[in-house]
Amino acid sequence: MVIGEALTVHVDGAAPLSAAAVEAVRTFCDQAEDRGGSGLATVYVTGTPAGGWTRGLDVSLVNKWERALRRLERLPLATVAVARGDCGGTALDALLAADIRVATPDTQLRVVDGGAGTWPGMAGYRLVQLAGVARIRRAVLFGLPVDAAEALALGLVDEVATDPAAAVAAAAGLVSGRSGRELAIRRQLLFDARTTSFEDALGPHLAACDRTLRGAADQKDRAS
Repeated sequence: MVIGEALTVHVDGAAPLSAAAVEAVRTFCDQAEDRGGSGLATVYVTGTPAGGWTRGLDVSLVNKWERALRRLERLPLATVAVARGDCGGTALDALLAADIRVATPDTQLRVVDGGAGTWPGMAGYRLVQLAGVARIRRAVLFGLPVDAAEALALGLVDEVATDPAAAVAAAAGLVSGRSGRELAIRRQLLFDARTTSFEDALGPHLAACDRTLRGAADQKDRAS
């Protein structure tokens, strides 16, 4: 994984999960949180690990990786992921944690083999949350690849683009001027809507509405 001067991170799914991979995502999140405000953080993903990639892996490192991904998923900043070629392992994980997901036409999403079966990480959870059990069953249970066109149809990616740079620029335009903190609140409301009753959801939604109304009133007072 490589972090450049711009707010980007490159996730190499061909490399086995490592402490360096966890640290790269954590550093990326640190940079995004320090920036605050509005803008876009970009994740580039590609690669699938070879057989035997779990050799020497322990659940403590897996837990740290999953927690780093959860932090990525909750950043106070919009995120876009660009997938290219085969994407499995850490590449698939990072792709699914992004707000906006772009794939090149040659992309194939893969739930990788973990030894005795497909890897039972949180990629399977996110795939089901996005596509539903029936439509993603064979990929999660048997590791069948999902090509770019199918990923688009299933809602796993938002766009199949021959020009990823243009797609990232379009995503930047989409989020331009939007508050990263407010976006994070809307994102959490979306996450909670899947499992929260109307009665339990009403309070947080009203609180968010109140924040918006107060912000609008403050802007009006400053303008007058």
